[in-house]
Parts: sequence; structure tokens; C-alpha cells
Amino acid sequence: MQKVYLDNAATTKLDPAVIEEMVHAMKNVYGNPSSTHIFGREAKALLELSRKKIASFVNVSPAEIYFTSSGTESNNTVIRSCVKDLGVERIITTSIEHKCVQETIKELESTLKVEVIRLNLDEKGRIDYNQFSELITDQSKKTLVSLMHANNEIGNLLNIELISKLCQENNALFHTDTVQTVGHYPLDFEALGIDFASCSAHKIHGPKGSGFLYAKKSTHIKPLITGGGQERNMRSGTENVYGIVGLAKALELCVENMDQYQKKIKDLKAYAMDELKKEIPTIEFNGLSDDLDESLYTVLSLKLPFQDSLIGFELELAGIAVSQGSACSSGAATASSVMSAIYSEDELQNFTPLRVSFSHFNTKDDIDILVKKLKSIAEKHLNVEA
Repeated sequence: MQKVYLDNAATTKLDPAVIEEMVHAMKNVYGNPSSTHIFGREAKALLELSRKKIASFVNVSPAEIYFTSSGTESNNTVIRSCVKDLGVERIITTSIEHKCVQETIKELESTLKVEVIRLNLDEKGRIDYNQFSELITDQSKKTLVSLMHANNEIGNLLNIELISKLCQENNALFHTDTVQTVGHYPLDFEALGIDFASCSAHKIHGPKGSGFLYAKKSTHIKPLITGGGQERNMRSGTENVYGIVGLAKALELCVENMDQYQKKIKDLKAYAMDELKKEIPTIEFNGLSDDLDESLYTVLSLKLPFQDSLIGFELELAGIAVSQGSACSSGAATASSVMSAIYSEDELQNFTPLRVSFSHFNTKDDIDILVKKLKSIAEKHLNVEA
């Protein structure tokens, strides 16, 4: 049975060149970067070279890049420190942020009584920019805006330039989760004027357990993890040198090949939409994921015109890996926060959501296998003619 991996928004295959780079470092550099002898200095040099490369790719100072274990850790560090150390009393966000952002904000809302405003969303999951423009002018409370650059489930892209401009004009801090977009789009953090951003290596064909936090120098946030004072006192603990090397190499490959990768993946996504609409004519798509310009080109969120809570299992048996954001209201599965935010309970009863996410390692053959299997499942529910 041929295996088909179409869950790249969850994690990606390691690029062979990343593996090669990491193995070379593992074989030759094994000192602790905090040690002062030659072995430690070699590790430290490799660490700082990686930091310098990453900083150049997003056009910031190396001193503004801090290595972490993940996007989750980076997001937690920013949000918690903004409230506890920087005097933030109000957070503007949405109900479709990544779970690590949503849960962190919920905790701060309940324990520290931070005011939280969740922006209105339309049926496509778009934020109300007019509402945001009005809210952000209220400077009576120090405000943090936390909005992800691209939604990881429906792929909607944020107008990051507009949000950042409004935050700067109204003295608000702006944090954006760029886990799904770093390496996929040309991002200039300095030009954008954002205060905080996060990245995770395993979303761009790098290793799991390695990520970074960008924090503008002037923000002066405090660490989430304390101890030996590594990462200039921002993130204690012996650095994951090999993971960091892999992160830097993965981002380097994505930046160097961005145009090529983007064209290939966009073509795959367009092909998938065309084939799905041909074989399942009543299929629709969630959010803006069917708009190649307004959505993350690596994500396509299907709105299958029937309910099947076991569809993920059926696809897995066929060797196909995708992500099921179930709209089923049974005890076995519940609607995701994203689906619940943009659909009513009644609407959720009428379809099955499925996230398909692509990488440059995918082929049209992968799409053909997926479409064929989805068509056979649809036939059982809709009596679609073969």
C-alpha cells in the first residue's frame, strides 16, 4: 500500500540536507556552548552562526533572536511576560488562534483578571478590521494584540501590515504567531514593525523540538524558564545545538527555494481543488482556503457535504494521512474551536471538515490517491455516480 502524507501543517518530513547538516554537527561538535574550553567554543560558534543566519532571513538583529523548544514555548513566553512584566492589562485576540495562545490567554484572563477582547469573525473566519481599528484607539489600558499570521486550520492570512501599523500608531504591542508562514513567505520583521514572533523548525522540514522567538530589543520581556542564564538570560537550559543547526538549515533552504516551492505547492493545491470539485461536485471549502491569494498556500480545508466521524480512520486504512477537524457533536468527537467559531451548531451537523496540507515533497499522484478515496467515501453517503 502506497503511503500518502498530506498533513504538513501538523509537521513536515525532514529535508535530507537538514539531516546531513545535523549529522555533521553531531559527529564533530559535542561541547556544551556554555563551556569556555575549545569544545564549548566550537559549539557556541555554531550556535551563534545559526542565530546570525536566521536573523538575516527575517531582517533583524541576531540579539533579537532567542532559541526555544517550539512555537508553543515562544508564544507562552511572550504572552505571559507581557502581562506579568510589561504591565499589559488588555489583550486583543480571536477565538481561532492556535490552542497554545488561546489556553494561555484564558488562564491569564481567569487568574490575573486581564481584559480579553476576542474580535468578531465572519462566516469565512475573517476578522472585523473595522472593529479592530476602533478598539485599538482606546489607549486607557496597555494592550497586547495577539493574532496569528496564518490560521493553521483554515489557512486565512492576516493583513499583518495593517495590524502592525495600527498597533504602532496606538502604542500597542503586537505579537504574531508565524509558525505556519516563516519560510513560506518573505517576512521582514523589522520593516513590518512587529514586536514579537514565533517559529518552529518542524513546520519547515526541520527537526522537532527546535524553534525561535523574535523579540524586539525595546520590549524587554522576561524569561519563562530560569536557571543558568543561557540565551542571554531569556531561556535557561543547555541549548539544543543540533536542533538549532537543523532549524537554521531548514530556513535557509526554504528562503533560497521559496519561489520554486511556492509555485509547486500552489499548483498542487489548485489541482487538488479542481479534482475534488470534479469528483465531488457539492464539495465546499472552509474559510478562505480555496483562495490562493488570501490563504496559506500549503493548507486546504475541505467541507465535505456529509457527516462521517470515522473518515480519518478510513483514510488512514488507505494509507492517507490528513487532519480531521471533526464537526461531529457526539461524545466521540467535538468540533474544533475554529469550526465552532465560524459555524452554528446546526450547521456543524451537515458536513465533515478535513484539512489537507501540502509540501514540496508531495506530487499529483498523492492528490489523485486522496481524491479517489474521498470519492468512494462520498459515494456511500451521497450516491454519487461513479
